[in-house]
Amino acid sequence: MFSKQLLSAATAFSMLSGVFAVGCDDPTATIKSAADATQVANCDSIEGSVLIDRNAGPDIDIGGKLSEIGGDLTAENNGLLSSLRSDSLKTIGGVFKLNNVTHVSTLSFPKLGEVGSIDWATLSSLPEPTFGNPGITKAKSVVISDTFIENIDGINVDSLTDMNINNNKRLTKFSTSIKSLSNTLYVTANGLNLTMEMPNLQWIANMTIANVTSFSVPSLHTVNGSMRFDSNYFDTFIAANLTDVIDGDVSFVSNPELTNISIPALTHIGGGFTVANNTALEKLDGFGKLNEIGGAVKVKGSLSEVDLPSLKDVKGAFDVSSTKDIADSCNTLGSFKGGVVQGDYNCEGNDASANQDTSDASSDGSDSSGNGTSNKKNAANPVGGASISTLVTLAALGSLVTALL
Repeated sequence: MFSKQLLSAATAFSMLSGVFAVGCDDPTATIKSAADATQVANCDSIEGSVLIDRNAGPDIDIGGKLSEIGGDLTAENNGLLSSLRSDSLKTIGGVFKLNNVTHVSTLSFPKLGEVGSIDWATLSSLPEPTFGNPGITKAKSVVISDTFIENIDGINVDSLTDMNINNNKRLTKFSTSIKSLSNTLYVTANGLNLTMEMPNLQWIANMTIANVTSFSVPSLHTVNGSMRFDSNYFDTFIAANLTDVIDGDVSFVSNPELTNISIPALTHIGGGFTVANNTALEKLDGFGKLNEIGGAVKVKGSLSEVDLPSLKDVKGAFDVSSTKDIADSCNTLGSFKGGVVQGDYNCEGNDASANQDTSDASSDGSDSSGNGTSNKKNAANPVGGASISTLVTLAALGSLVTALL
């Protein structure tokens, strides 16, 4: 009788241990300790998601056998975690989400090459993630916000839907081999000396770039939506191969060190064209082939020369003003009135308030006919990661314990 009771107790303990174990087939494998992480690491793959509990830490290592997570890898609201690593993980099918993980200083995934998306926010202690070579080469979207990161060169995806890099105050360098972005590139409020290189970027829907010291896109040939540059610190912008901005605006506003804009092959802008309050810019003469503008033109600044030699069609209004004498330019541009320009025409120099108007050319919402249409596109559409819910079935556990007793 006693031996039967011992056997029953052992069986009950074994079954209860199985209930609490982290399984490879769990819809969500929750890591609460280093032991749980070891169990996850011993799986060849996990079909579901992996959730790092808010009290797990300080060191979580899921390296070993694990090469693939079918769902998300998530850590949120965890102030204990200091290192998260895996020397074996190659694929995360869902979101790689780190949110408010304030003490993680080591993030090492040398074999990770594919993720569904990256969503990192409020990583207050992470100086640089460690990826291998070539790093992450496949993802749908990347959001990195409010971090301590200085360098994120390991993200080398060919094509993305969205990229949103904002409020990373220590970020000083970002170089990526991305070739196309189907929705939005949004870079703003990062480190004051941020240099950004996108040597392979050829096609993008929309871009908004702010607070950047240098920005290089030598291969860019098509912008499907809008491109906006506000409050940057570069002195030159060159897009030698850009030929078409299909359906949006081109805007350079309040870039205090900008002395040269050169987009010599650009022939068409689908929306408005704005150059305003770039106080160091003296000549606007880098648009030699620009032929057609689908919205309004607003050029405001301290310019001594405005030259648009190939312009044949402006669908909206045309407004040029400078703090300096631009009589010669206005004489030349005057031929646009009543022919090239379909809306109102204005060109004037010696206007002391010329740098004060920094609104976009089409921001009044009216076309040349006063029909209340606008070419202005949304500047950004940051994409965050998916949320994860964890189901804990205490009732089932209670039933099991009752049955064993």
